Amino acid sequence: MRDARAEVARPVGARLWLSGSWLTLLVLAAVLAPWIAPKDPLMQDLFLGRMPPFWQTGAEPGYWLGTDSLGRDVLSRMLYGARLALIVALIAGTLTCVIGATLGLIAGYYRGWPDRIISRFVDIWMAFPPVLFAILLIAVLGPGLWSIIIAIVVIDWTRFARVIRAEAMSQGAMDYVASAQVAGRRRLGTMLTEILPNVLPTIVALLTLEMGIAVIVEAILSFVNLSISTDSPTWGGMIAEGRTSVHQAWWVLVFPLIALFLTVLSFSQLGEGLKDRFDPVLR
Repeated sequence: MRDARAEVARPVGARLWLSGSWLTLLVLAAVLAPWIAPKDPLMQDLFLGRMPPFWQTGAEPGYWLGTDSLGRDVLSRMLYGARLALIVALIAGTLTCVIGATLGLIAGYYRGWPDRIISRFVDIWMAFPPVLFAILLIAVLGPGLWSIIIAIVVIDWTRFARVIRAEAMSQGAMDYVASAQVAGRRRLGTMLTEILPNVLPTIVALLTLEMGIAVIVEAILSFVNLSISTDSPTWGGMIAEGRTSVHQAWWVLVFPLIALFLTVLSFSQLGEGLKDRFDPVLR
């Protein structure tokens, strides 16, 4: 039994360590960007346009990952772009989690008319195509950081509501819930002290997954120029620019694309690893 648990613990531990290491490094880079960025991310120098990374012939000293078509430093723009991506992930993911998980808990535990109202509202809301809905909301609200956050929250709260509703219904049928009710505990107290701790690992997994989705949505909106100002460094904007000059300056596309992929993958793996590590049922 111990050998089997050890075999399961090894990949979980490696998953947590690798994903946590990348996200920690990313957070530090974003927070320290004003001090560690080698150049001003908005500074242009057309004479240095499309300079290659430091290991290639023709590289310019100080521009470690090369420059884009306007001579802006790719590394500095990636560091400042990480700040925007993490802000959107943290705020939008948290708000989405709070709203969706609360409604899901109420619908799954109380059942009856609260469940019918919330479930019907979720079904109607999920009928809208999410990406088109996000673009429509940004077009109405106007580009900006808070417009992106509002669009993500409005679209994605239904994912939390549906999953947590199912988890709450499953936990509500357990014997420990019936025992709490027989002991005279109020329904709200039972939901908060008995059911919530047992669905918390699922909430954490969904939260980290939602943070990754928020990063992707922000990158998509930046890609189509519906994020913040086009001059501001964003990963999606860098990918859009690099796509047009991939044959002349591949580094403008590849480096932010790698950062985006690793960030989304790390958020996903971190959530799954935390769920496997702290889920009371699995333990």
